[in-house]
Amino acid sequence: MSPAMEIKLSRASRVYRPSVEPLEGKIIVKSTSSVSHYGIRLTVNGSVSMKVRGGSAGIIESLVGAVKPITIVSKSIEVKPSGKIASGTTEIPFSMMIRQSGDDNHERFYETFHGANISIQYLLTADVMRGYLHKPLSTTMEFIVESDKAELLERPVSPEMVIFYITQDTQKHPLLPELKAGGFRVTGRIPTLCSLSDPISGELVVETSVVPIQSIDVHLLRIESILSGERIVTETSLVQSTQIADGDVCRNMTLPIYVILPRLLTCPTSLAGPFSIEFKASIVITFESQLSKTHPKSDPRTPRLWMAMETLPLELIRTR
Repeated sequence: MSPAMEIKLSRASRVYRPSVEPLEGKIIVKSTSSVSHYGIRLTVNGSVSMKVRGGSAGIIESLVGAVKPITIVSKSIEVKPSGKIASGTTEIPFSMMIRQSGDDNHERFYETFHGANISIQYLLTADVMRGYLHKPLSTTMEFIVESDKAELLERPVSPEMVIFYITQDTQKHPLLPELKAGGFRVTGRIPTLCSLSDPISGELVVETSVVPIQSIDVHLLRIESILSGERIVTETSLVQSTQIADGDVCRNMTLPIYVILPRLLTCPTSLAGPFSIEFKASIVITFESQLSKTHPKSDPRTPRLWMAMETLPLELIRTR
């Protein structure tokens, strides 16, 4: 039976700040016999991977793979010199700083992010080198990077809200004839500057609607832009949907908006040179109609006759 190896970090959350918190944990090797080796190394690799998908509107497939990844960190240390690992279970402790204060840091340590076209990922790899006659042992795990405290905003996030109105006159797409004729009015308020550690909190009121309401949802959208050659390719995708109301609601009743931000699918709004990551919140009112029943799985980003929407920019930041 081949030896097995895994990395176990001391922090269950796997969240670290690169300048002040060392990566600490154990390399665990399980083997039925002793294993000779030529050294055990630990490597940290962090990078921004970008892809331009051929299926995007107006983008040709020849652009796919044309964007080179950005290396954030690539660092390796020797945990153990040449020697032998005894049979059974062996735990090898390690401690490693991701970034030293004297390092020449050309790249910023962007926060971990898993997007549709942009991925910011940090990987920890342990290797047991065994020479030419034996296959080396290797295992990799992802850990999560958050901004250093020195880079965070000390001031609290402003509690100011942006007031929005959703009526037939604010819509740029055609609506059902009965909606155009009878009208509707939805008002509310929502913050456009939000801390990643807090939910998006606001409120919404259906003042009037001639057509019964089927659903009210808040959609979190991400806008990923990539510099490919001399052009910027931008794509908007849905991160998550949060339902605020199911079915027709009482008029003039205040409905709370409470959206919890998903950790790996969001990050601080980033406007870098080769790429940018931005976010928007879209409030979507779906009205009852025969058409809405025949298209229950329609894309919420696409305007429909039976839907009214308001999309607001959302700046995400990390605070102390």
